[in-house]
Amino acid sequence: MGFFSALKREIFYTRELVRLLKTLKTITPDSDDLTPDMLERSVDKHASRPAFILEDGSTVSYGAFDAFANRVANWALATGIKPGDTVALYMGNRWEYIAFWYGLTKVGVLTALLNNQVTGKALSHGVRIAEADHAIIEGELSGAFAAVASDTGSITPWIYDGEAGSVPAGRDLKAALDGASDARPGREHRAHLKAKDPCLKMYTSGTTGLPKAAIVAHTRALYYLQVFAVASHASPKDRMMMVLPLYHATGGLCGVGCALSQGGALIVRRKFSASAFWSEAAEHGATMFMYVGELCRFLISAEPNPAEKKHKIRVAIGNGLRPDVWPRFVERSGIKRIMEFYGATEGNVGFLNLDSKPGAIGRIPPFLKHRFNADLVKFDIEKEEPIRDAKGRCIPCGPDEVGEAIGEIRADDARYRFDGYGDKEATEKKLLRNVFKEGDLYFRTGDLMKRDRQGYFYFIDRIGDTFRWKAENVSTAEVAEIMGLAPGIVQANVYGVEVAGYPGRAGMAALIVNGGFDLEALHAHVTKELAAYARPVFLRIHQEDPSEHTTGTFKLKKTDLVAEGWDPEKISEPLYFDDPEAGRYVELTADIRAAIESGEKRV
Repeated sequence: MGFFSALKREIFYTRELVRLLKTLKTITPDSDDLTPDMLERSVDKHASRPAFILEDGSTVSYGAFDAFANRVANWALATGIKPGDTVALYMGNRWEYIAFWYGLTKVGVLTALLNNQVTGKALSHGVRIAEADHAIIEGELSGAFAAVASDTGSITPWIYDGEAGSVPAGRDLKAALDGASDARPGREHRAHLKAKDPCLKMYTSGTTGLPKAAIVAHTRALYYLQVFAVASHASPKDRMMMVLPLYHATGGLCGVGCALSQGGALIVRRKFSASAFWSEAAEHGATMFMYVGELCRFLISAEPNPAEKKHKIRVAIGNGLRPDVWPRFVERSGIKRIMEFYGATEGNVGFLNLDSKPGAIGRIPPFLKHRFNADLVKFDIEKEEPIRDAKGRCIPCGPDEVGEAIGEIRADDARYRFDGYGDKEATEKKLLRNVFKEGDLYFRTGDLMKRDRQGYFYFIDRIGDTFRWKAENVSTAEVAEIMGLAPGIVQANVYGVEVAGYPGRAGMAALIVNGGFDLEALHAHVTKELAAYARPVFLRIHQEDPSEHTTGTFKLKKTDLVAEGWDPEKISEPLYFDDPEAGRYVELTADIRAAIESGEKRV
């Protein structure tokens, strides 16, 4: 990059970050300005404008949105739900979802946003840790809730848009709301609260274990609702295409805020459809789009659609867009501005890629580093903990060195706060003490990254996903990126599996492929592009729909795959082994597995 190009970049970043920091400066822990206050101001300013565009093309105005939320607030008061209490919300994507939690915040009540795609043990666990006395349940989900009702403790179920009798002891919420006043309740119901107090409970959407309930304070909700709107220069003319689940922060706060904080409209979709996405975006005049995880890969894997270049989307905002997908997505969609970001629902580390540099999750210009709390520290892959020097202090990473991203915790700054989980033990595991000096405190992201000399950050892998093989560290994300460039690969999910007699874990890739896939071509590709230790030893070809292998927020599932391993007698899908003697992938049979485990055949 030449001098003038670099200068132009720095001027751009300085201007945009100053705009962002100016907005965030107003969000302080001890402020009386809460999430419902910000939303009420937006409602009052844009009362007659459309806030939501529904599946059938009809709209809901800001005024109607606020009136519904007021009925929710007045229902809560009449029911005896008190400020500080929690109400669980189990509902799919619909405009009322946002109105429910907005209405409850008006009277100081917290909402636990249950993942509407979980059932059984995960659902009952989520309800229990919500510590709620009441639950709002969408009618079509009442069967799933009824199935675990006996395992959720003492909780009153309120059914919305369905039969109250579908859940034991269920009550009719729609009828109750119809009888409630739509007058805005007085602010005295939340006057005792400060911005540092809890607003919502959101559940971690990771790929392993049961979910944890993360506390989202008003400071964090206000931050998420406004930061991306400011960064994208959102206006009342904008329409945000929302296909992400509203129970998650990326869609339910970041994406929602791009519209509702500025007087724009939210195009709400029940589910994501790769085949219908572009047509619907064009039809309803979408100008913004919130993505996450593998969603963009699904879009470029779908059949070409004439509407791909007829839409009006000017910016795509999200996280998890892999470097191998990025240029193909831009070419297919025609969307030039990709605002990739990094963050976690409960975390205090955030990055934002303002200039659409491919592959980067964000940038902190070196001359502005003192204004941010993030750092990278050297990390021991085998011990899964930061490396400390002779004095017991963590060691900062230099340019292009891989380390764990951490964020300094400060209670007096909304950007630096960490409010933790409902589980104290889980909270403690995310804390790193005495990092650079005695008494300091940092949040552990659990993510490995690197930073170049210009201050751009690049995601490497989740801690625990990176593994050791042949005395080398293997990044599952980097291997998946390379494999994703091979012809016919729709999705590559890379992980490590144990092999008897070998230290560490061997690489394995579960693939979703199309008609262009060729096993020999893939072997040639990985041999050329990957070091010998990084090449997957085993392959598994999925036979199911790609959505079966992602979470509700489009993150790849790995837990079950790792547990199933590479045993052909337990896995019905095609399995292959990179046979060093044959110099190609061969079908993995029970005999070959036995030969590998006995040491007769080397890996």
